[in-house]
Amino acid sequence: MAHTRYIFSMGELHRKDNSIAFKNEGKTFYLPIEETRELYCFNEVSFNTKFLDFISKAGITMHIFNYGGGYSGTFYPKEYLINGDLTVKQSLCFVEHRIKIAKNIVSAIAKNIHEVLYHYYRHDKKELKEYLDWLKNKAPDLLEKAAAIEQILFVEGQIWSRFYDSFKRFLPEDFLINKRVKRPPDNPMNALISFGNTMLYTKTISAIYHTHLNQSVSFLHSPREGRFSLCLDLCEAFKPIIVFKTIFDLVGRKKLQVSKHFDKSLNYALLNESGKKIFIEEFGNRLNETFLHPKLNRKVSYGHCLKLDGYKLIKFILEGKEFVPFLLKDKI
Repeated sequence: MAHTRYIFSMGELHRKDNSIAFKNEGKTFYLPIEETRELYCFNEVSFNTKFLDFISKAGITMHIFNYGGGYSGTFYPKEYLINGDLTVKQSLCFVEHRIKIAKNIVSAIAKNIHEVLYHYYRHDKKELKEYLDWLKNKAPDLLEKAAAIEQILFVEGQIWSRFYDSFKRFLPEDFLINKRVKRPPDNPMNALISFGNTMLYTKTISAIYHTHLNQSVSFLHSPREGRFSLCLDLCEAFKPIIVFKTIFDLVGRKKLQVSKHFDKSLNYALLNESGKKIFIEEFGNRLNETFLHPKLNRKVSYGHCLKLDGYKLIKFILEGKEFVPFLLKDKI
């Protein structure tokens, strides 16, 4: 079984026989190449082109983060499944069906946020009713009336804004936010959201790599936003389910605390190494959590559903079968 490997220390990566070797402070640790799927580097790590060629041939993606925990980039192996015919049809689908697909993505965001908040509503947080009602009734109406991509993005912005506002109803004061600030984050909750979203982006990049989709042709997000713009689309519906459920569980159980797990020198707007490790462990647990898929009739993980959504998009492109992103309520 292939694993994700996380590197938090400074050191050097190189090839040793048929293994990945990581040298740190005079010690060398070995990772079998066949048991490695992804590498995450959260500290200053050196490597050479021979090493990159080695992991490329093994189909391993390597995600690199800077000191502040910000995403620097991904080393992406040569695409082995890319299909010219599908890319042409994917591009044609962008021209003919962008609005429809974008609306379905935003609709899934609202439905999954509703499901996440409803969990707290059922546990005596009745003040969440106004948010639940808006998500169930007003958001679909606004989305239906949206005729251009800018209007759809505006509705999406309203959905996220109301979601962030709802935090004051069930989270401790230390983790409240006045507004969403990304670059750089300006408080603990913004730091958690940015780090969690980036982790999900990179997981989605790796998932799409193992499909025939072209990463650069997206629908809700502009294809001009970056080489991996499709991953921004496909991960949106999963943010409430994976990123925010991870955050809420860690904060609710006090496994993450501002005084212990955030950098004081940066106004607590950055997770320290201990905080990152705790978050990554819980994030991984959430990705690996399984459930019985109602259509496949077998257990699948939330992480695997990222790739399944890619397959659903391919079905729409090739067969016209409606693309509906993963919905937590239906588990499909």
